[in-house]
Amino acid sequence: MISSPAQQAVDAAITSRRSIRAFLPTPVAYEDIAAILQIAARAPSGTNTQPWKVYVLQGERKQQLSSAILAAHNDPVLAAQHKEEYAYYPREWVSPYIDRRRKVGWDLYALLGLTRDNKAGMAAQHGKNYDFFGAPVGLIFTIDRIMEQGSWLDYGMFLQNIMVAARGRGLDTCPQAAFTQYHRIIGEQLGLPENETVVCGMALGVADMSKIENSLITERMTVEEFVKFVE
Repeated sequence: MISSPAQQAVDAAITSRRSIRAFLPTPVAYEDIAAILQIAARAPSGTNTQPWKVYVLQGERKQQLSSAILAAHNDPVLAAQHKEEYAYYPREWVSPYIDRRRKVGWDLYALLGLTRDNKAGMAAQHGKNYDFFGAPVGLIFTIDRIMEQGSWLDYGMFLQNIMVAARGRGLDTCPQAAFTQYHRIIGEQLGLPENETVVCGMALGVADMSKIENSLITERMTVEEFVKFVE
């Protein structure tokens, strides 16, 4: 089958999406941010509930949030007082999931020259999450607490749409569950109403491809490994 230009463009946007961990300070125009979010909102949702809500942070407001979170994160006593509202990862790890998790972690640390005994270096790298890896735009996503698992599935499709639409514009992203630990600080900084819970954060901007961490390409299973054609 000969692929069409439309198919090539969509496939390229999907397959070129990566979690970028270093960004250039290049500003992103309001019009581009708004267009990405508007297009992403075409994601399917059960009975058209559209459960997503987005807070867009730039400039001083983004820095204020980052500074507040980092102040807690860099203090072990304060960090211990913050906990996620929902479990993103399994409470008990088993293979093959734990193996994949360890591999991507150590692949990244190897690129950065971080060894297992360099706990300070690993903590500093993790802390970069809270500065949105230097991206000029930080996004915080919330959902109404009354929504159930199906709406979280819908939310995932919305997030994927954002990342693909960004790639179509030559921009990059990094979805960040790391922000959920500090949901109380985020709530205070953004004035979130009590009914909203933090889903995740996301960095948006232009990738700094001179940084070694952005050379990481994660391995993915082949179709034969995760698909069964039932006949």
